[in-house]
Amino acid sequence: MDVLEAIRMRRSVRSYAAQPIPAATLERMRAALRSAPSACNFQPWHFIFVLDDGLRRAVAQASNDQFWMADAPVIVVACGLPERAYKHMGGRGNSVDIDVAIALDHLTLAAVADGLGTCWIGAFDEQRVKRLLAIPASVKVVALTPLGYPAAPDLNAPLEEGRRKPASEIFSIDRYGVQGGGGRS
Repeated sequence: MDVLEAIRMRRSVRSYAAQPIPAATLERMRAALRSAPSACNFQPWHFIFVLDDGLRRAVAQASNDQFWMADAPVIVVACGLPERAYKHMGGRGNSVDIDVAIALDHLTLAAVADGLGTCWIGAFDEQRVKRLLAIPASVKVVALTPLGYPAAPDLNAPLEEGRRKPASEIFSIDRYGVQGGGGRS
């Protein structure tokens, strides 16, 4: 599967089959995370693959009781290391959230290519997740995602064009809000 096909196929999966992920597949997911770019190549991240059933259930509970997450054989907890990140993003901010998001997006696309599903989780109690997984205070939990095989195979169907905003609402040429003819010759 090429990357554009993976982008079109990627969905938020909230129902997982009771099927383990082979070790070689998990290694490909780790490689996808490691391959992601980051500001100044600082790689200010750490990823926890939660495999233990009880811990997955506890993490799901700490994620606003989204217990369906625990049905996936893995929950990936994406952590950022703010002190190791580039400190001048846009002249003022820390790159940690963006860096971790890029890596997690690499994971979600690699997952689709291997027939796996994911779902970005932003609704969680960071302090509870940190306590559960012994995450140091200086580390930021940026996002989580379950990782597993979708319970229904059609969950990885191509994106319906009608569910996306029209291009005229999201693209400009040269200046914000200026519409153009598409491309230049």
